[in-house]
Amino acid sequence: MPRPPQKSGRPGLSMAGQTHKRPVLNLPRQAAVQILNGVMTEHKQLSELIQSDEFQALAPEDRARSQRLATHTLRHVGRADRALRPHLAKLPAVEVLNILRLGLVEIAGMGAPAYAVVNDLVSICSASNQTRPYKGLINAVLRKAVADETGKWDKSPVQMLPKWLRNPLREAYGNGPIMAIETAHMRGAPVDLTVTGDLETWASTLGGTPLANGSLRLGEIGQISTLEGFAEGKWWVQDAAAAWPAAALALTPGETVLDVCAAPGGKTMQMAAKGGVITALDISANRMERVAENLARTQLAAELVVANILYWQDPRQFDAVLLDAPCSATGTIRRHPDLPFAKDGTGISELIELQTQMLNAAAGRVKPGGKLVFCTCSLIPDEGEVQAENFLREHKDFTADTGLPQGMDPAWRTQEGGFRLRPDYWSELGGMDGFYLIRMNRHG
Repeated sequence: MPRPPQKSGRPGLSMAGQTHKRPVLNLPRQAAVQILNGVMTEHKQLSELIQSDEFQALAPEDRARSQRLATHTLRHVGRADRALRPHLAKLPAVEVLNILRLGLVEIAGMGAPAYAVVNDLVSICSASNQTRPYKGLINAVLRKAVADETGKWDKSPVQMLPKWLRNPLREAYGNGPIMAIETAHMRGAPVDLTVTGDLETWASTLGGTPLANGSLRLGEIGQISTLEGFAEGKWWVQDAAAAWPAAALALTPGETVLDVCAAPGGKTMQMAAKGGVITALDISANRMERVAENLARTQLAAELVVANILYWQDPRQFDAVLLDAPCSATGTIRRHPDLPFAKDGTGISELIELQTQMLNAAAGRVKPGGKLVFCTCSLIPDEGEVQAENFLREHKDFTADTGLPQGMDPAWRTQEGGFRLRPDYWSELGGMDGFYLIRMNRHG
């Protein structure tokens, strides 16, 4: 993304359409539009797009604002399209539509001043040969749509999941739960922490809310790394749902644990803090570097191994094994709203087969009398309940554990003995990621 001169009080293009030779662009809005284009036209995920040299060249505050604009727009694409459609004779190119979407979401959904937003977006439109012919349309349509949306925006239906995901989830959970999940996705995700000290003390220090499972949920926050306790490694960011799999192992100090697919290390740190002797295994050397950094910051210890569990030659067995298997990540949409647009459902059958292979390999690492936790951050039953059911049918030396982890609602237990977590659960507290987990004990 080019870095034109910083914005002054003089707009690059007035709402009336008066042009200047060198329009002054609002960099966060320009970057947000490019992110939307990357997601919608190239089917790239936001996590990939923000690693580009152009994006990283932006000032930190500009990067943060552009991400906020892009993610908020992605959460409200359905609302924006519904509001824009009456004012468009036909749908323009996606690149133009994304400018309109961003403008309407920022004005109607985020309360930004209409004049400034429209000015900037028309200027951004005029800076590209592809979109320049539509600058008049951007101006006119946004004005009309914003006027029509006054007082209506929050009452409009929420963003629906794409058919490739909505149809199987509706079959699994029903219409009501799917609508509740979609509402949770629209609301986004708060920041949850796992703390190593006293929960109530950290709740008071950081102004957070203690959750039933021992996580700490924060309200409005700024830069994570500037909060008290971060540099000293007293806590780390981890969604409440993601904290349950390690907790389900109920480790006692000294137990040996294999953490498969360990990066970025949240579960490794959880188990190390409980006194476990942890071997963290991951196929990615780059991601394992992040685990090492997190362990160093928190002053916790684990053996780090870069390997594929399917081909790992080490003969050891462990008291406990945790497999957080690769999956569709459909349980994380409330914090990754780009996912439904960047993916189309292809490759999930291959992921399911890989999960089966990895679960079988992980089971072989459990000592007789030991315990195995399998989990995925997916809403799709084939990546959770069905996997566990098939595993238990084929591995008679394992049985589902009947215990209830701290804070777990008994109503979330599934037929085969695991737990189904959904984004609409704990809605009054801000929800949670979609997750499946099951603990299985190996007979001695």
